[in-house]
Amino acid sequence: MTDPTQSPTQAKSVGPQALAAAILGIALVLGGCGGKKGPEPASQATVVTSIGVNSYLWRASLETMQFMPLAQVDSAGGVIVGDWYQNPNVPNERAKVTVAILDGALRADAVQVSAQREVMENGRWVAAPVRAGTVQRLEEIILERARTLRQAASSNR
Repeated sequence: MTDPTQSPTQAKSVGPQALAAAILGIALVLGGCGGKKGPEPASQATVVTSIGVNSYLWRASLETMQFMPLAQVDSAGGVIVGDWYQNPNVPNERAKVTVAILDGALRADAVQVSAQREVMENGRWVAAPVRAGTVQRLEEIILERARTLRQAASSNR
């Protein structure tokens, strides 16, 4: 837009990229106008997904991992890596959890959890065994939540 105080000869010219972007924007806005065809039914709509894994397992994994800071989140590869988490009630212990979604199906073997645990000894963090059943319980929590999400989505249809 030009300054109203400038004369037409003082107005700056628009570059070719800006002009092309403006024309493309107008074409996109007007592209939907004038046709006799109505909107496409939802059943024929193109499905666009932005993740490469089962969406219910992915959402359930993120919800389950929300208690700890996340170091890496890769939706295309289906990997969530938690950063070290220290429970304020147990300051001499910390844990790190990784979730990998291995399949596009909602199945028990499609999610894999691994965990590391460290304890403070003499001012240093030392590797310690993860408590029995911790990894399996996290996998169960993720699967239960994923099934709940799927049931909720199918009942809303």
